[in-house]
Amino acid sequence: MAIRYGCFFSYAHGKHDLMNKFKIALADALRCYLEPYFNNEDELFIDTEQLGGGDDLDHKIARAMCESVCMILIYTPKYEAHAYTRREYAAMRKLEEERAAWYEMPSHLIIPVIMTQHPDKLPPQITQSSLYVDFSHFTMATADLKSNPDFLPDIDKIVKRIANHYQLQKKNMPPGHDCNQFVLPDVPPEWREQPVLTFPKK
Repeated sequence: MAIRYGCFFSYAHGKHDLMNKFKIALADALRCYLEPYFNNEDELFIDTEQLGGGDDLDHKIARAMCESVCMILIYTPKYEAHAYTRREYAAMRKLEEERAAWYEMPSHLIIPVIMTQHPDKLPPQITQSSLYVDFSHFTMATADLKSNPDFLPDIDKIVKRIANHYQLQKKNMPPGHDCNQFVLPDVPPEWREQPVLTFPKK
């Protein structure tokens, strides 16, 4: 395996401007600040940019995750409601377990970025991370993230974590490691119990 990407973007797709603007703004900021740390690797893997219509989606996603240093998880309540995004989360946890045998993990490989808070509370899959950042104050009126002082300290934390893992993985990756062998796990259970709806008897 050669490292090809700094981080894999895992997110629920949106149809409207807010979700799309946030994803683009975050990607732009991370590319800007990650570039000096890498050699020839791409800073990010984003499915809408790198996948074509005829691709074997599961295989391409699994390979891209394996070839990525870390994962950026853009959290919205929609994220945990989608089976495929929960599957991506489970896949990166599986990769983290594998890489923990290569080097002593200084931190988790999944970096949650909160775009929208859940009306109840964040799930433990997010809050148990050793680093998650809350960008839920982002709106359509928010200035460019890469030059916005309200967000730059957290962008810096994210970039430094990815850069640290990048160097560790370059040094400790087993020779001949093959990402073609990595497959996505089965769809995991939902992250929180769903309420049982009862209707009044007539």
